Amino acid sequence: MIEISDLSKSYANQLLFEKATFTILPGERIGLVGRNGHGKSTLFRIIIGEETPDEGKISLPKNYRIGHLRQILNFTENTVLGETAKGLQANLEDEVWRAKKILMGLGFQETDLERSPKVFSGGYQMRIELAKVLVSEPDMLLLDEPTNFLDIVSIRWLEKFLKGWKGELIIISHDRNFMDSIVTHVVGINRTKINKVEGRTEKYYSYIEDAEVIHEKHRLNEEKKRKQIEDYVTTFRAKARRAKSVQSSIKMLDKMEKIQKLDNIKTLSFSFVSAPFKAPVVMEAKGISFSYAGGRPYLINNFNLVVERGEKVCIAGANGKGKTTLAKILSGVIKPLEGEIKYSPQMIMAYYEQGNTAKLDPTMTIEDEILSASPELQKTEVRNICGAMMFSGDNALKKISVLSGGERSRVLLGKTILSPSNLLILDEPTHHLDVESCSALFQAVKEYDGATIVVTHDEFFLHQVATKLIIFRDDRIIVFPGNYSEFLAQMGWNDSSPMQKEPYAEKQKKEEKFQSAANRKEERKIRAEIRAARQVKIGPLETKVKNLENMIADAEKEHTTLAESLIKSSEQQDASEIAVLSKKYNAIKVQVDHLYEELDRAIAALEKAKREMGEDV
Repeated sequence: MIEISDLSKSYANQLLFEKATFTILPGERIGLVGRNGHGKSTLFRIIIGEETPDEGKISLPKNYRIGHLRQILNFTENTVLGETAKGLQANLEDEVWRAKKILMGLGFQETDLERSPKVFSGGYQMRIELAKVLVSEPDMLLLDEPTNFLDIVSIRWLEKFLKGWKGELIIISHDRNFMDSIVTHVVGINRTKINKVEGRTEKYYSYIEDAEVIHEKHRLNEEKKRKQIEDYVTTFRAKARRAKSVQSSIKMLDKMEKIQKLDNIKTLSFSFVSAPFKAPVVMEAKGISFSYAGGRPYLINNFNLVVERGEKVCIAGANGKGKTTLAKILSGVIKPLEGEIKYSPQMIMAYYEQGNTAKLDPTMTIEDEILSASPELQKTEVRNICGAMMFSGDNALKKISVLSGGERSRVLLGKTILSPSNLLILDEPTHHLDVESCSALFQAVKEYDGATIVVTHDEFFLHQVATKLIIFRDDRIIVFPGNYSEFLAQMGWNDSSPMQKEPYAEKQKKEEKFQSAANRKEERKIRAEIRAARQVKIGPLETKVKNLENMIADAEKEHTTLAESLIKSSEQQDASEIAVLSKKYNAIKVQVDHLYEELDRAIAALEKAKREMGEDV
């Protein structure tokens, strides 16, 4: 068992967390959440001993080993396999197959294993370091945004690997789908407090929301009571016969704790501005082929795509296959070697480019960078956009050079939303954003009236947003005319899910069927068949889960109401009423616990059914 006791940490005038106390029991897998800059990575560094807390301590069992990803890489072996095998425990040094198995899961090919680690890109070098940590089998594993340098296939492999992790695990990730599929508990940093909640992120955020609602109602009750006492003192202070009562009231006021109003926490809040568009088709790509060498073999070969008004097209697949290149071609940044792209005359494009933060001028302020994208804007308009990106007031005057990766990404988003558009192209927009900012981005894309093309490996984003998919798989590019759940049910990734047992030839025929769908009527027919099959197996279970969630919401609402009534009865010292309310309060608590148990069983049954249908859970 790991014990965190009265832990406090601050930098300069910013308090990250104080008096944090919680335990991590054997086998628990923890999702660590909180807004960027609120102390998640700092807590990691304290756990591994790279930083010391201002107060408190962390108690670990004797000889307890913690594995984590190092940011400074130091490769000493000549081969990828040799470097990874360094992580093996002393008694397993001869079992190099363990290292090979993990490397293959993280996307390395057989021919890569004998190459030097130094010839790979930064992302793949981080995969080597991750493999080295995983193969060392520590007692506790700490992972800070591991999906940032993985593609969707490797993420799905890592997800399955971590589900089977026998030790303890703490993970930071903006990808809620990834985190929720792995964790047993969520630990959140919110308003300098750390809370631990059993279950997934949704349950944690509901807990925080309920706690803040109760806090505010209690504050208002106390404020009202204080005002009544103050009015009494003011009214009768000069009355000699009330002097004793007035003095008693003044003492009561002195003893009353002043409950502070909760400050509004800054949250990313914005929307992309859509320009009018009436034509049915925004853009059409025909016979697109491209290679960086200028000839065959092509990275992208004979690619065709039609993007219709309002469609949400998501591009996903393994790294290094051409996803970002395709986004650049579709945006016009790169010209194809063959084929053509026709844009509607009404089309107005906005493009967010992955990695473009390097092009931000480090000497400029946030305000200046935003203004550089649209110099005709007034200062008030620029400040409004800065505020929407969580750079309010003087924060807009910060230099780009002092910003974190997440803050720089928000500056780029601010520049992207400046001009009205009806075609939005986003390349990995969730990188470096926290969970709350990702949620704001999901909502902004869903509500955007224009067409959208998004490169992403975030499966939560794919489930939430996609209406059409461009899948890079098996050295092919597949245009799938449906949402992500339909894709998983009908084709899936080669990673391989329990339903991926059909012969390759059959899968090949199915892919060709989708690739060659001649018109929208055929696409609608395919979707209807998928929905019908799904509804029979999964529909009733989804209904049960939804009904249980509604019952829990109603019960928790009643629980909150009873808590408020108990507070009021306690203030009035009404013993009989307190007894009645306490009995009801405890009964509702038991009911809620039973409902959560039933919900857990229903969710497990639903996830089993989804796996059997080949859907992601």
